[in-house]
Amino acid sequence: MTYVRNCWYVAAWDSDLAQLQPVPMRILDERVVLWRDADGQVHALEDRCVHRHAPLSLGRCEGINLRCMYHGLLFSPEGQVLEIPGQDKVPPQARVRAYPVVVRHSWVWVWMGDPALADASLVPPAVGFDDDRFILGHGHLDYAAEARLICDNLLDFSHLTFVHAASFQAGPSFAERLPDITPLERGVRVSRWSQNAPDIRDPNSADRFDNYMTYDFLLPGVLLMEAASFASGTAEALDFGPPDFDTAVTGRNFTSQAVTPMSGDTARYFFSWGPHCGHGDAAMRDGMMKIAAMAFGEDKVMIEAQSRVIAESPERPIMPTAHDRAVTLFNRLVASLCRAERGQRHGSSLQGAAPSSAVQFEGDKIAFR
Repeated sequence: MTYVRNCWYVAAWDSDLAQLQPVPMRILDERVVLWRDADGQVHALEDRCVHRHAPLSLGRCEGINLRCMYHGLLFSPEGQVLEIPGQDKVPPQARVRAYPVVVRHSWVWVWMGDPALADASLVPPAVGFDDDRFILGHGHLDYAAEARLICDNLLDFSHLTFVHAASFQAGPSFAERLPDITPLERGVRVSRWSQNAPDIRDPNSADRFDNYMTYDFLLPGVLLMEAASFASGTAEALDFGPPDFDTAVTGRNFTSQAVTPMSGDTARYFFSWGPHCGHGDAAMRDGMMKIAAMAFGEDKVMIEAQSRVIAESPERPIMPTAHDRAVTLFNRLVASLCRAERGQRHGSSLQGAAPSSAVQFEGDKIAFR
């Protein structure tokens, strides 16, 4: 499958990137090495030495630079070779690709497209640990499946009724009622009311509420969702329009999720989830994360099985249903942007491509609590 390159992909949790410790990651089938230098700045280079193609992720951090520990070539954060042991002259072409990096919302984001187009304002507005409104847990899960299948899963919540009958206990409404779908410039918005529904935090409670959830699914595959339970009758009173989350009775929570394609048939799924500080505490967060672990495991079993079936006969078409509208809109957006990028690359090749360089954005470092 084809993915948009001129956007920000989640490469790691900021908290997982220790100082002076290179970390390998694969994004869009490209080997990337991440490291945090002595000053705390995060950098990303192609994870391949120009000499004999040893992985730089096995290298050693030296100040802001990274040294290959096979034959000792020293690389700057811009990808230029600074030193070659036993050789005075360093060829100007001795360099590897450098990727623009932003650390924001507790994630390390890497720009996989044209560095000249890297725009920090396009980082999706996720909720990180620096946002004291929410008490979040987090993790990641690796899939033996193409990233697009995970994105499709997140764009169509009708599967909650069936895949997550044991975990989220969503009930029949997710399959029986269609959500409201709104196209966005860089994604889609999916919103829905569930009337006479259980507490979002406690599906086994006898209390009933009008539950509301809304999420933006943004390029390249980032889900940002807020949900809460409101007094019965709220949905009709608002004519099924969006509520003020500050009027929620219980269960207000937020989840940020990101799907990163690693190779054609592998992906990493990053997620955080937790209650609003006025609707829960750390113990509730931990309970929610146990439910999430169960639910995401259910997704993983289904999607990896789906992937194996598709691999046996990839030419066979799917049959869309009414619930596929968000999937269709998002995939059309991806296809349109990919066509535009191919046209831009073709135009650049006629004029001669400019060398890539590192881009850093000041003021994006997250302070953890």
